[in-house]
Amino acid sequence: FVVTPMGSSSNQPQEIEEGEAGFALLFPKIDGVKIHTFHFSKDVKNRVFDESKFAEAGLKNNPDLRVVLLFGYNSWKSGATRFLHQIVNPLNEKSIILAGGQVESFTSLTSENNQAQPGDACGVVGLAFSGPQIQSATVLLDQDVADERTAEAAMQRLKAANIPEHNSLGFMFACVGRGYRHYKTKRNMEADAFRKFFPNVPLFGFFGHGEIGCDRIVTGNFVLRECNDIKDDLLHGYTTVMTLIHFGSTK
Repeated sequence: FVVTPMGSSSNQPQEIEEGEAGFALLFPKIDGVKIHTFHFSKDVKNRVFDESKFAEAGLKNNPDLRVVLLFGYNSWKSGATRFLHQIVNPLNEKSIILAGGQVESFTSLTSENNQAQPGDACGVVGLAFSGPQIQSATVLLDQDVADERTAEAAMQRLKAANIPEHNSLGFMFACVGRGYRHYKTKRNMEADAFRKFFPNVPLFGFFGHGEIGCDRIVTGNFVLRECNDIKDDLLHGYTTVMTLIHFGSTK
């Protein structure tokens, strides 16, 4: 897991790679921001996902949709990757930031998702953030990012998006193959690089079994500027997706 203790910008974000760990994010009511939760589980009887469920989750016909965090679970299950593509592809629009990763399993405390699920079921849970004042950007650290210099260069690109640091959160979704082993025993490399360029932004995330996201640096009028040669390739391995979300000015 990646956590900033107490969520305080005065604390150093930590990459925790041994043992079990967890964190919770509690979002207060934010004027002008709507947060939808959703849970899509794979239907073994139907190969095609019912896209009408997108509208119920605020993911369709929503011009204020800005950011979607996606978390796939039980990705080892047959058909899981195909199902994830059915969720990600319709959301792969230039006006929406997508980020997240794949985990072994999840526990939901929301009543609508607390129904018994088969142990080997696969699906996607997530959060959708809507609001005209939301600003966001994301960068992809691929396998070539393997030392302090290249990690900081990626953070410089994220910094260049000019996302305000106040009332903002950072999210880091990394492959289990990265961390201190990838950086030749130097620990906390990516979290430290983020902290260097965003000293006032708490950082949260996890090490998973696949990453969701791409380079999307967005200008003030929310026009996508591509930063790499692979356009809209959202599913990755052995990478890190670093995302910054700004929820608007506080009164």
